Amino acid sequence: METLISIIGGANVDMLATLNDAFIAADSNPGHIEIGYGGVARNIAHNLALLGTRTQLLTIFGGDLFGGLLHDYCKQQGIDVHLSERVSSLRSGVYLCLNNHGGEMIAAVADTEAIRSITPEWLAKRSGEINLSEYVVADTNVTEDSIRWLMENVTAPLFIDGVSSTKAHRVVNALRKCKLPYLHTLKLNLKEALAVTETATYAEAAQALLNLGVAHVYITLGPDGVYCRNAAEEWLYPTLPGDIVNTTGAGDAFLAGVVYAHAKGIDFPQTAQYGLMAARATLMSSKAVNPDIANILL
Repeated sequence: METLISIIGGANVDMLATLNDAFIAADSNPGHIEIGYGGVARNIAHNLALLGTRTQLLTIFGGDLFGGLLHDYCKQQGIDVHLSERVSSLRSGVYLCLNNHGGEMIAAVADTEAIRSITPEWLAKRSGEINLSEYVVADTNVTEDSIRWLMENVTAPLFIDGVSSTKAHRVVNALRKCKLPYLHTLKLNLKEALAVTETATYAEAAQALLNLGVAHVYITLGPDGVYCRNAAEEWLYPTLPGDIVNTTGAGDAFLAGVVYAHAKGIDFPQTAQYGLMAARATLMSSKAVNPDIANILL
């Protein structure tokens, strides 16, 4: 039977603007704009569905046009959304990103207010089906209380994506409040890791996270690769070569690759190699999810 993975968190409409030339502040910049479907949790679910796993997404769809489009698109991609909810009074999540002419992010704005409706009570109603999963993945678009609920009530290995420097604090705060602080896997980028631990290096940040109860830490370092650490070993993997088209979704693909590798029985830290391959696939695509990812990882 296929591995069942539950993914909890954000689903957005993505608006990605990429400049033709160097950015000029306070001016209209020539470029091109693409509209697609994203959200950290949705992107992870989409990548995992493309890789052949059974994925069920737990999110909130707004009652607007975007909500209907997001809901239908997820189903078309083979993502099970029966545990999600569409709320007529809420607007759907939107992610607006501006990239330079090399595909690197200049700035982004994420409107994920709808996901605040994923409360501990909302999750508790679905706990039976969540705990039928072999793995559970969450992003920090959900509230601190909901992250804590997941840590204390999910029986499968729990993986969390930090999302941003601001939202990643929710994981640390939840760990500090848990009765028995433990988290199987936490993926952060370098900026997020240093911010939440108030340390100066990725090695110090990883050790601080282990001390808080995280069992496996992955800190992505952009062009410098990824640093992996658990109680027994540490490893620095270099980034994989490839032409960067767009950075949006690369971190989401990395975690999807890591979860996929775990499901295939790959041991830590070699799981990071699958994450790097998945991230490279996304970096080389104009979309937040590369539909060819299965050809790269399978």
